[in-house]
Amino acid sequence: MLNRRHLLGAAVGALAIPVFSGGAFAQEPEFTFTFEHVLPAGSPAQKNMIEPWVKAVEEDSGGRIKIDIIPSVGLEAGAHPRVLAGHVRDGIADIVWTVNGYTPGVYPRTEVFELPGVYNGDLVATNLAMRDLFDEYLATEYPGVKVIVLHVHAGQGMVMKSKEVRTPDDVAGLRMRIPSRSGAWLIQALGADPVQTGVAEIAQRFETNEIDGAFIPWEIVPAFGIQQQSKYLIEGPANERFGTTTFQISMNLDSYNSLPDDLREVIDRNSGEEFARFVGEAWRGAEDGGLQAALNDPKDTNPNEHIVLTEEEMAAFREALEPVNQRWIDEATAEGLPGQELYDAAVAAVAAHSGQM
Repeated sequence: MLNRRHLLGAAVGALAIPVFSGGAFAQEPEFTFTFEHVLPAGSPAQKNMIEPWVKAVEEDSGGRIKIDIIPSVGLEAGAHPRVLAGHVRDGIADIVWTVNGYTPGVYPRTEVFELPGVYNGDLVATNLAMRDLFDEYLATEYPGVKVIVLHVHAGQGMVMKSKEVRTPDDVAGLRMRIPSRSGAWLIQALGADPVQTGVAEIAQRFETNEIDGAFIPWEIVPAFGIQQQSKYLIEGPANERFGTTTFQISMNLDSYNSLPDDLREVIDRNSGEEFARFVGEAWRGAEDGGLQAALNDPKDTNPNEHIVLTEEEMAAFREALEPVNQRWIDEATAEGLPGQELYDAAVAAVAAHSGQM
């Protein structure tokens, strides 16, 4: 079972990962599943979230379940990571980890947790808040899948190719990358031009001057060598960011239902509150490690500078981004969703869990 004692039993760098006592299993697996995701095999997401979960499930099942991880899906020429949501829904993959925003408009309710007025920088609190509101508000967005966990990353920092940014006016007119619809609204509120592109393309687009900056977390910067094409990494005080991005690990419902009751219980045991907490803690650790790797890359001939905005500087960004929250409420309401109710519930749920570790 994926429990806190195992999950926090050892550390690799800044990250806690599980310690497993079991060795090789004596029997052949009864069920073999695929687990697809978009990032390279060496990425923090695979090493410190996906692999621990896979090992926990395999161990808890006594070797009756085997899960084959398939990284870098959707990065081949002419493809896009947006295929992952369809893969798990249609049974092409048994399990996926993907960015909700890669399929715009499909997860409008879950999107509320990406807003700068909802996300307060506490990853664990946000993950738990999504669990709290799942049955009442979010479940209808996930037909055909068993949701293992919904989570966020540490939030959107600004990675700039060459321009130092300290005010909203500094962003006006720039071409900024974001992976989600709410992120595009954020960029527009700052007077910049949103460019939606996969994270694997950021370094190349910096090199060819197609974008001026990107809103991404620090953990992904060294995974794609982005720091070798950028100059500034900018965030607010106390790790405050410019909204965040929602993700899902989901399992095809037919694959889940193909398991006997005791093995479905294995999946359930390893998909609860403790895993949501672990994911938040792991991503915070990955963020700290990613920042240090980006700032201290020996191959980077023009080292990056980490800028932490003052409280006064960040207050100007908060004011500039307030219309993003209202825009989401208005558009959700126009689509027949309980916009204000869901926004208020999300804010309250995050606040209720803030500070819990």
